[in-house]
Amino acid sequence: MIHKPWGMISQFVNPAKRKKKLLGELHDFPEGTMAIGRLDVPSEGLLLLTTDGKVSAEIRSHKYEKEYYVQVDGVITQKEIEQLQTGVEIGFNGKKYITKPGKAFIIEDPKFPLRSMKIRDERHGPTSWVSIIITEGKFRQVRKMTAAVGLPTLRLIRVRIGEITLGDLEICGVKEVDTLM
Repeated sequence: MIHKPWGMISQFVNPAKRKKKLLGELHDFPEGTMAIGRLDVPSEGLLLLTTDGKVSAEIRSHKYEKEYYVQVDGVITQKEIEQLQTGVEIGFNGKKYITKPGKAFIIEDPKFPLRSMKIRDERHGPTSWVSIIITEGKFRQVRKMTAAVGLPTLRLIRVRIGEITLGDLEICGVKEVDTLM
């Protein structure tokens, strides 16, 4: 498991040859190591790695919850929480899609270390934090979900996949786990 920092691609090879940091720069991983799922460049947090494609497919399935702490632009209310829980309409592959029911609840600021690029300050208005737990993972789904309820995502940190939690693993930290679930 690694704590992916903001601004890094969740890959070992950069097909676009852009000057973004790659996962392989964090540690000397075994040959054939791959990310299980992805976190987009502006997202942070828990990313599992494996050399076993079957394990990757299993973890990406709908069997395992993925939990995200999300800082949103504005003050989230119970109304938006209920919308996130029951499912919201997002765009996916050029079509409208209703997300599957999940879990969502308001949380206090989790006090993560500041990221390398400042988000903004209080002059731009209030922000709030929400935990969103889903079992599916469409392209940028959590960001699209918060935008659909009128609260764009400012910061997104995955904190849990199944029973594995980010815990206090430092940013860019790498930790071997014996069992995935």
